Amino acid sequence: MQTAAQSCPIPTISVVSPVYGCRGCLEELVDSLDAQVRQLTTDFEVILVDDASPDQAWDRIRELAMTRPWLRGVRLSRNFGQHSAISAGIELARGEWVVVMDCDLQDPPSAIPTLFQTAIDGGFDTVFAQRLNRKDSLPKRLASWGFFKLLAWLTNIPQDSSTANFGVFHRKVIDAVRLMPERDRCFPLMVKWSGFRSTAVPVEHARRSEGASGYNLRKMIKLALGIALSYSEKPLRMVAGAGVAAALAAFLMVGYSIFRWLSGDVAVAGFTSIIASLWLVGGLILFSLGIVGLYVGQVFRNVQGRPSSIISESIN
Repeated sequence: MQTAAQSCPIPTISVVSPVYGCRGCLEELVDSLDAQVRQLTTDFEVILVDDASPDQAWDRIRELAMTRPWLRGVRLSRNFGQHSAISAGIELARGEWVVVMDCDLQDPPSAIPTLFQTAIDGGFDTVFAQRLNRKDSLPKRLASWGFFKLLAWLTNIPQDSSTANFGVFHRKVIDAVRLMPERDRCFPLMVKWSGFRSTAVPVEHARRSEGASGYNLRKMIKLALGIALSYSEKPLRMVAGAGVAAALAAFLMVGYSIFRWLSGDVAVAGFTSIIASLWLVGGLILFSLGIVGLYVGQVFRNVQGRPSSIISESIN
């Protein structure tokens, strides 16, 4: 008697793509993936994760999945963010190799065979696509560059602003990322932290096929703050350093005051210097409490043990 597991063979390649604001280009995306991945293997699956897209993308995913048995659709209960949507997709991916890419066709499906062949020929577990001639706006490119520079300093891990989510990843890399329990997800950083053998392949970056990026300034700041708190304790060390510096400054001021008293200079300290000292010390205390409070909040969210996303509906 054949079991359900035996009737569903394990695919060689799984493609995971979070969907947000790209309803109009989904058919082109899945047909391009079909054409490119089929060059490598006929045993593959494509998983589209609808991150509560505002353009009713789920209806389009269902339509496409009805005529494409290799296409699987997942709908999240609300918008959890790109990296949480990726995590939901890789939880369901069954392939020995997993491709992660955006849905807006800025990550060209035509690059997948090159990425995959590089992994096979070079014995790499991870092959990122290195974006050439990025078609994003100048403010977005500058923000990305600054973010990755800050991230490299915080984590002590080399970061490259030209690489993002797009890449090919072996099953053991995906399993390692799945084991990481933190709620604030950053897929490429988690992959790099795992330490598996990795390389990057230059890929021409394409223009966005439809819509606009879902990342506004508020979301980018929130993502950056969450990543900084999740992957680095340097802000806490900075707070400790600021406290030591303030204590040293206070000790020097006390020593200077004693020296003046011994020298016979008993002039009364001015009002301005007293107020300035109070503001300095008070500001340092509030700043330190704020940083510690952010870390406590981060610990609280992770201790709650809530999932990074919730699936409300699926197809195939």
